[in-house]
Amino acid sequence: MSASAHKPVLARETVEALAPKAKELFVDATFGAGGISRAILESADCAVIAIDRDPAAIARGARLAQEFTGRFELIHGCFGTMEVLLQPALARAGRTNVDGVTLDLGVSSPQLDEAERGFSFQKDGPLDMRMSGDGPTAADLVNEAPEAELEAIIRLYGEERHARRVAKAIVERRTNAPFERTLDLARTIEKVVRKRPGDRIHPATRTFQALRIAVNEELKELALGLGAAERLLKEAGRLAVVSFHSLEDRIVKLFLAERAKPKSAPSRHLPPAADAVGRASFHLVTRHPITASQAECEANPRARSAKLRVAVRTGEASVPLDLKRLGIVEIAP
Repeated sequence: MSASAHKPVLARETVEALAPKAKELFVDATFGAGGISRAILESADCAVIAIDRDPAAIARGARLAQEFTGRFELIHGCFGTMEVLLQPALARAGRTNVDGVTLDLGVSSPQLDEAERGFSFQKDGPLDMRMSGDGPTAADLVNEAPEAELEAIIRLYGEERHARRVAKAIVERRTNAPFERTLDLARTIEKVVRKRPGDRIHPATRTFQALRIAVNEELKELALGLGAAERLLKEAGRLAVVSFHSLEDRIVKLFLAERAKPKSAPSRHLPPAADAVGRASFHLVTRHPITASQAECEANPRARSAKLRVAVRTGEASVPLDLKRLGIVEIAP
């Protein structure tokens, strides 16, 4: 299936949440195969600036730029730095803020489908997993990280209860030969994590998720992206975030819950600090996430775990981002 044929999860619900109008400007911070950008552009005479760290995604965006001349721009980079990335485009448009930001998290379908990217064990490929193509690969991590670090990564990012067993098996095996291929690693994990009756996922799924998150620093990137979106959105601007696993959704939920609560002074007997008091910087559209319909889940199994959270920016000032409050911890050897 071609990249253009891939349909993003919760696309209709995301566009409805953003509610595009003519002359408005939106940021699709995770371009991927371009499905959400296209849906936004087709819904109104608006403009979209998209971001992606994957060079393959940038190449795919050329067709959309030709089709929506003057209304679409695609920028190569990480969405955690979207403020910096967007400055030239905003300056050209004579703007300082945007009307909406959307994030569709995790690995994209084209990345999963391309064996040479090494994201999946469904097809054998090099143990890579880099979204940008730069920096250390998953093979580097698996072959060089100390056992304790591997265990922490697999436990925290994969929520794998057999993390110690998996890390030990990896270290024991790599003493004989380094890991280079996805199926090689998956088979090693299968030997120590048995699939029980009723299990819906492969024994290697959680470990592969953990390694991908670690290689791409996905959770830190998400937190930085949420903070950047808060600063970029105009009053009444809309934020729509689709997550696919509990770690991502937890960060989005914590961020929005904190931003939706009125800030208060430390004590009624003391004068408040300059930034201590004010109304919330976001209004939650729904208290609970929007999930995919049964029909969409049947058509696309990946939609089963998808959660869409939506919030609207108020006119209150943004507050500094606290990574620790969002549960972002640095894993070190």
